[in-house]
Amino acid sequence: MSDQEKHDENIDNEEVDFASMLSEYDAGKAQDLKVGDPIEGQIISIGTASVYVDTGTKSDGVVERTELLDEEGGFHYQVGDRVKLYVVSVNESEVILSKALSGAGQASMIEEAFRSRTPVEGKVTGIIKGGFSVDIMGKRAFCPVSQMDVKYVEDQEVYLNDTHHFRITRYEEGGRNIVVSRRELLNEQIEQERKAFLETISAGSIVQGSVSKLMSFGAFIELAPGVEGMAHISELSWSRVEKPEDAVSPGESVKAKVLRIEDQGAGKAPKISLSIKQMSGDPWDDLENHVKAGEQLSGKVVRLAPFGAFVEVAHGLEGLVHLSEMSHTKRIVKADEVVKAGDVVQVVVKSVDPDKKRISLSIKDALGDPWVGVSVRYTVGSTVKGTLEKKENFGLLINLEPGITALLPASVMNASANASEYERLKPGDLTDVVISSVDEEKRRISLATVGDDTNDNWQSYSGKSDKPMGTMEAVFMEALKKQKK
Repeated sequence: MSDQEKHDENIDNEEVDFASMLSEYDAGKAQDLKVGDPIEGQIISIGTASVYVDTGTKSDGVVERTELLDEEGGFHYQVGDRVKLYVVSVNESEVILSKALSGAGQASMIEEAFRSRTPVEGKVTGIIKGGFSVDIMGKRAFCPVSQMDVKYVEDQEVYLNDTHHFRITRYEEGGRNIVVSRRELLNEQIEQERKAFLETISAGSIVQGSVSKLMSFGAFIELAPGVEGMAHISELSWSRVEKPEDAVSPGESVKAKVLRIEDQGAGKAPKISLSIKQMSGDPWDDLENHVKAGEQLSGKVVRLAPFGAFVEVAHGLEGLVHLSEMSHTKRIVKADEVVKAGDVVQVVVKSVDPDKKRISLSIKDALGDPWVGVSVRYTVGSTVKGTLEKKENFGLLINLEPGITALLPASVMNASANASEYERLKPGDLTDVVISSVDEEKRRISLATVGDDTNDNWQSYSGKSDKPMGTMEAVFMEALKKQKK
């Protein structure tokens, strides 16, 4: 290739490149301006009705000559002067400009905003029937009360004199009938924020939110505008929760773990399952640091069952007090004879099974066995006071203290000179008796009468009978034996 040919080729390439660059430049400039933009441009032509201004893009701007008149109606501009104007309309052929957002420029700008669905700024100036009066660039517009917010408007006064962004939903009669909506813009903003937020979370994510609503089955938590998750009642706390309000309150700020995100289909928000309790570890995993066999603890009765009561001895750790572990002093048929839900009780940990997540507790062990040390408290031959608990054919059951019931055998009472006094006793009456024998191991105490001159040797009754006496169990055994005979 000759030098001339190379030279011509370079020129051709430069022309192609220059044309491409110019095209790209013009295309970029054409997209620079939008309705409402302020510009400062140089006047390039002045006509009888319009003035043309360099907008800095490939499209020149045009402003009505009357827009540039001074207060006396004079026109003092020349070609080359610079002016500050606003973009009120943009189309393929020209950019319409205005000196201020009023007059002809104002009307054109509002109409263009309606066509392009461009948000406009407006001030709420009054409350009228069905909604609000809104000033849009000097024009009076109407915003229905349902379109002022995404939430129900309870107090219209709250919005009075506030400035917001609106979308023009109706533009009729040359601007004499303008209807606007703030709700549309808010919904669009919420949708954008919702999509952006959902892209940042997945199962296992830790989120912060505010409790928005409580239901019988759980709590709804607002995570972001337009995004709610639900924590089931079982996921509110490691402790047993009967009602969601026992664990959280409306408006409370909480942290939660995302368990699942389930797509509900096009146009529907995904279902987000949350857990508040999993923000802390499972207390059963650290059981040995909270509960040990043999310990005496204070706990709260959380619920009653036919077979006993469940007591929470540490956060999220419940143990069972069986009916048989509720009292040394009497046979318990129902748990509510001893405790009720909400009671704080002392318990002894009898056993712990971390694998089965079971804790066995005892109330009676915490209270102490009244039969322990009974032989020291009730010495043989001593006279004590007791209350008649019950009359049986085989004798009188005398309660000496809670949990300690002794027997005055019928044979002893009948042989006494004071038998009639004991026979007249009624349940609840107080009487004096003599301790005849004490068997702490078998939980039995036998009694003799007091003041019997003819038979005051109580020792003659002590130890002679091989029949079990002293406890309710012994009494029933004696009665059964007699029935069999």
